[in-house]
Amino acid sequence: MLHGWLSDAEIEALALSLRVSLVAVGVALPFAVGAALLLSRRRFPGRGVLDALVHLPLILPPVVMGYLLLVTLGTRAPLGHWLDATFGIRFVFSWTGAALAAGIVTFPFQVRAIRLALEAIDPKLSEAAETLGAGPLDRLWNLTLPLAAPGIIAGAITAFAASLGEFGAIITFVSNIPGETRTLPLAIYSAIQTPGGEAAAARLVALSIVLALAGLALAEYAAWRVRKMLGT
Repeated sequence: MLHGWLSDAEIEALALSLRVSLVAVGVALPFAVGAALLLSRRRFPGRGVLDALVHLPLILPPVVMGYLLLVTLGTRAPLGHWLDATFGIRFVFSWTGAALAAGIVTFPFQVRAIRLALEAIDPKLSEAAETLGAGPLDRLWNLTLPLAAPGIIAGAITAFAASLGEFGAIITFVSNIPGETRTLPLAIYSAIQTPGGEAAAARLVALSIVLALAGLALAEYAAWRVRKMLGT
């Protein structure tokens, strides 16, 4: 079906976008849960600083985030050079770097959704479980995380949809390389810059809109299904 509507290069950009977004969200999700737990349940020195750092990608232009990644993890940067020379890990100009950039930029979406879900849980439930002998890990796995599941799922799907549309951080950090880092937004940009590429750009824009709307609808549906299963 797609082969009749999109070119091979456009399908390649779509497949790469899906892979980048899936890896970005999957790797970031455990850290997002941890950050949300800290920010929602704990009071500690530096909490405000952590909160600000978590939400910084929402405030800074994505190009700035891409630049910070470039000067930190570029092959000429001390950390980036060390990772490349010691472990052979290179993020710059690779799809893994695109996933890293997308994961950082969309990280606040996950944290915020999970945090709101955690803060909506009645603390008396955890207190009651503790009086019955449930330890911290037991309460976390069998009470807190299941009750927060709607927020976790909604945050992950929303971040996935947002990752599909990430442009500034990716093009700044890993450039626009066909087959390696050219995701859907970068393919749209390339089509606009190419003479006669208006039709291709229009197709990719329409596809991006459909994917974004589908992601938002899926997030709402998944959260509703989990809430229904939990009886909340």
